[in-house]
Formats: sequence, structure tokens, C-alpha cells
Amino acid sequence: MNLMNLTNLMNRSIRRIAALSFAGVLLGALAVHSQTPSPGPASASTTTPPNSLNPATGRAALNIVVLDPAHGGTDPGARGSAGIREADIVLELTAQVRHGLENQGFQVLQTRSSNENPSFDDRSALANAQTGAIFVSLHVSSTGLSGTVRAYTMADMPLPSTTGGLIPWDQAQASYLPLSRKLGDAVQGELTQRFKGSPMNVQSAYVRQLRTTAAPAIAVELSSVAMGDKTDLDRMLPGVADAIVRGIVTFRPSYVTPAVPGNAPGAKP
Repeated sequence: MNLMNLTNLMNRSIRRIAALSFAGVLLGALAVHSQTPSPGPASASTTTPPNSLNPATGRAALNIVVLDPAHGGTDPGARGSAGIREADIVLELTAQVRHGLENQGFQVLQTRSSNENPSFDDRSALANAQTGAIFVSLHVSSTGLSGTVRAYTMADMPLPSTTGGLIPWDQAQASYLPLSRKLGDAVQGELTQRFKGSPMNVQSAYVRQLRTTAAPAIAVELSSVAMGDKTDLDRMLPGVADAIVRGIVTFRPSYVTPAVPGNAPGAKP
């Protein structure tokens, strides 16, 4: 058989295989389509935003905010003489922050949405399971200058020594502290403009929820449950929520954490 005949035979075979392959793909697609219900309206809290990568850096872009209303369940948090409970106030604040963030196109997850008390590790794990996320824990202090608000990051931590590419669970925040401080300063800058007497910059403290979080993470604390009238705290919430949202929007372009497995914390100790 000469080369021309062989070539013609091969071309005919290739066309036949291609036609059969296309038919198989088409039939498969039709079968999947016939079994898949039409999706209903999507909400910002359940739909992954389309731009999961920052085109300028090729790294994970900030799309998800994990909100952590502190305390809950059998732990009411700080309690005031007027019956104010920290666990209740932070749930109300979370709802307002969530609404503002979703209006800005963020996907929002909550560590709790009712009167329950997830463990510290469970709260961190929700953020650690995401790509392109930050973590914001919400609190009300038992003391302090009424009408002020402070943002906190975890205090200095030594950089972790990875084992097999895994970060020790209790050192998960260490690598993220510079980004956490940048996020905290962005939020605190907005808070200072609205609440006289609030500090100019983010503060450092030991906040258990932040230590095991492998993402930029801050805590925001209002002062305080010692207010004699809950209405005074209620009036603060919209301004605090708006400041948090604006600070996160300002921080968003700075989020450059690579989306690689080595950033994930290892097993709990």
C-alpha cells in the first residue's frame, strides 16, 4: 500500500472516530441536562463569585468573608446590668455586616446563625476550609469607654515550622499576621472616623479564635455592655457594620495570599 492510499485510509478512520466521539459527548451532555433541574435564584451566600483569582498576581482573590459572632449557647459572653448579652448583640451586628458585604458582592459565611456555641477550632476550621477568605470575629466588651470600637489582631507569634507542608494547627495565624494587621488598620481607620475616642490603629491581643485561623483574621469589639440602655448599643450597630464593610473593601486589593495546599494547617494537636 502506497503512502497516499495509507493517508486517505487514515483520514477516513480519523473522521469516523471523531464523529463517533462527538456523538458520544453530545449524548452524554443531553443525558446530564435531562437529569439536572433548572437552578433557582442564587444568593450571594451560596454562589461562588466568578473571579476566584486576581488577574494581576495569579493568586487567590478575596471573595469570602467568614463572620464569627462570638460566644452563644451556654456562653452568653459579657453581660451588663441592664440585661445586655454580648452573644445577642453580636448576632444582630453580624446580620448587618452580612447585608453590607453581600451588597458589595462578597460571599458570606457565619460560624453560627442562632444561639449555639461552636468550638474555637470549629470556628477557625470554617475559614481554613475556604480559598480567598478572611475571618472577622465580632465582640462586645464588658468594660471600656462607651461608644468606642477597637479592631484587634493576634499578638506576635513565631513563624511556624512546617512538617510535610502542613502548618501546626495552633500556629496557623502566624504566617498571616502582616495581612491581618493591614486588614485591621483598614477597618480601624473607618471606625475611628465614626466613633470618637476609638484608637487610630489596630490593637494586638490574644484572641483564641484568631490563633488557629489560616487566613487574614481580626476581631472587632464594641464598648460596652456596661451601657445602661441597650438602645445606645443598638444605635452603634449600623455605623460599626458600615465601617467593617468599607474597611474590607479597602483591604480587598491587598489580599495576595497564594492558594496553595501548604498554607493549610495540619491536624489539630
